Amino acid sequence: MLRSLDIRDMLLIDRLDLAFAPGLNVLTGETGAGKSILLDCLGFVLGWRGRAELVRGGAAQGEVVAVFELPAGHAAHAVLAEAGIPSGDELILRRVNAADGRKTAWINDRRSSGETLRALSETLVELHGQHDDRGLLNPRGHRTMLDAFAGEALALPLAETATTWKAMSAARKALVAAEAALAAVKGEEDFLRHAVKELDTLNPEPGEEARLDIQRRGMQGAERIRTDVARAFQALGSEGAEGAMIDANRWLEGAADRAEGRLEAPIAALGRALIELGEATQGVENALNALSFDPRELEACEERLFAIRALARKHGVLADELGDFAQGLRARLAALDGGEGDIARLRSEVSAAEIAYDAAAKALTSARRAAAARLDLAMAAELAPLKMERAVFTTAITAGDAGPEGRDAVAFTVATNPGAPAGALNKIASGGELSRFLLALKVCLAQGNDALVMIFDEIDRGVGGATADAVGRRLAKLAESAQVLVVTHSPQVAARGGHHWRVEKRVDQGMTTSTVVPLGQEQRRDEIARMLAGEEITPAARAAAEALLVG
Repeated sequence: MLRSLDIRDMLLIDRLDLAFAPGLNVLTGETGAGKSILLDCLGFVLGWRGRAELVRGGAAQGEVVAVFELPAGHAAHAVLAEAGIPSGDELILRRVNAADGRKTAWINDRRSSGETLRALSETLVELHGQHDDRGLLNPRGHRTMLDAFAGEALALPLAETATTWKAMSAARKALVAAEAALAAVKGEEDFLRHAVKELDTLNPEPGEEARLDIQRRGMQGAERIRTDVARAFQALGSEGAEGAMIDANRWLEGAADRAEGRLEAPIAALGRALIELGEATQGVENALNALSFDPRELEACEERLFAIRALARKHGVLADELGDFAQGLRARLAALDGGEGDIARLRSEVSAAEIAYDAAAKALTSARRAAAARLDLAMAAELAPLKMERAVFTTAITAGDAGPEGRDAVAFTVATNPGAPAGALNKIASGGELSRFLLALKVCLAQGNDALVMIFDEIDRGVGGATADAVGRRLAKLAESAQVLVVTHSPQVAARGGHHWRVEKRVDQGMTTSTVVPLGQEQRRDEIARMLAGEEITPAARAAAEALLVG
């Protein structure tokens, strides 16, 4: 509910504080008094795009503050949460327009953008008039309105249709991806088969390249030093130093008996030397054996090492990554070999999902047609009191583009007279008829919806007498479940208001301003009498106004 609207230095308004109430709020006044200015100011604080020049002449800036009551569960809470703005049971919108055109907005004392204001406005206010092309006259929103009218009757079919649409979309996406992947793999089938065969034949192991490299370098090094080691072994062996020392030891031992002990120490030293020499010879022999290898082994080692390195360069990977690379190629080849089977399975899943969606969409269409019939009956009941009992309102449902909300195109059409062709609301109905169609439609669609403040801007224009009285009664009925603001020139509509304000234009010291005056019971009677009789209020006009107020 809109609780209050405070305006400072906007257009013809100097300072204005308005406190609104639940039910039907009526604003009246002479033509040109400034009733539309109030709507301009409300639209400004809600972020609507409107007049470029809004600041009152001579003022540095204009400001509008609107305060709304927000019950728990109101859609505005979600908008505020998404914008990171705290919310409670009160919503305060404030917007300032500087004289240079700059606009600044606050929501609950937090700086905000016009985009957030507009998102909030869609949850707070609905504006309807004869030229309403954003709401009821826009066929793009008719399906949503029909679904809202149907309520719980469409809840299950809508949910089922959305679920099956999601499943069908996912199945189609999976099929397209699989077909694309298969087509891509088929283009490289020859490469894959050759590469996998080549990798499987070589079958490189992680770390093998490093081991082969160490082995190769070891054999290459052994080849270079083995000749010198062999020469050393020969020099130390029985044909060399060992043989000479054994001979020397034998000769010394033969002469020892005659040397009177002089050779004992040399013989002992020579024995020790022979022991050390034997150990050295054995070690050299062991080394010589270790350095021995088959040249064919070096050739085989080099051949495999070079093959692994060449394959790694060919595929642009490290040698140790060849195993994982081969596994990836095998997986792609397996996908190719099993691809046709997967495609067939996915096509079957798509077909099943399409059948499920088709069934859900048909059920939704059937439920919508039933809701459309109920809406048409409700409209007929609303149009009769509005003196349009001969008009025929029809909710037309035709095939449209498929989507998560079904494949129905919905359009509200009317025929103003029996036998006349039906057409779009804004193309068939005259101004006065259009107003009444919109009002009747809104009464039907707004049943039980008290979340929005509904504003009707001279929707009663072009009607009078009993028809205007019927319009007033419909507005009053609508206001039983929602706050309604009506800008009207009709005394019959004004008499139905629960709260009445008069918009006045004043000239003070050469400056024109607009103001809004709340009316008491007697003032209401005089205002309605003025609307009936004109500038001069007669006793008969007062009596007629009193009758309207009582009736």
